[in-house]
Amino acid sequence: MFIKTDGPHGLPRNPFLSCIVPRPIGWVSSLSADGVFNLAPYSFFNGVANAPPMVMFASNGRQPHGPKDSVTNIEATGEFVCNLVSEELGEQMNATSASVSSDTDEFDLAGLETEPSELVKPPRVKASPIHLECTFHGTMELPSNDPEARNVICVGRVIGIHIRDEVLKDGIIDIESIRPLARLGYRDYTVIEKAYPMTRPK
Repeated sequence: MFIKTDGPHGLPRNPFLSCIVPRPIGWVSSLSADGVFNLAPYSFFNGVANAPPMVMFASNGRQPHGPKDSVTNIEATGEFVCNLVSEELGEQMNATSASVSSDTDEFDLAGLETEPSELVKPPRVKASPIHLECTFHGTMELPSNDPEARNVICVGRVIGIHIRDEVLKDGIIDIESIRPLARLGYRDYTVIEKAYPMTRPK
């Protein structure tokens, strides 16, 4: 079948997100200008550069309480943390995806312990095996089908990386021991549990 994205697709659910899989989850912690902790998962997330290291996440749409908090906080304070979601943290990650008011601390909501960062003010998810401390680089506005909803790409520069010692094997991150959670389409997730090398041709 062929689908034009500006018309009806005739399927039970929109297939678009199932065509881009698996997607890593950026579990973004930030701090509001008033000092409220925020934690939210974004499956439009990835690294976009290595020298210097840069990451991005895209915040799409809106919640019932108004603009989404992560980008609002980051634009106001200039800092955030990306926390890696392992399989064992899946339920807590899902809990932080709830649409709640901006004065809600999602760490408390999900029963998660915080850990101070080294270079930025937003806290880290203590149970997460890897954290990327970031400073705000900029945002890019995207088109939105809803005039009241903001679609935006937020880009950050990674200035510090925390890696739990036990996930390092001979100095290499052992992905299979972490079992990172990844987003598929619809309501589906998957776990990265097998890795294999492939050498680029010269």
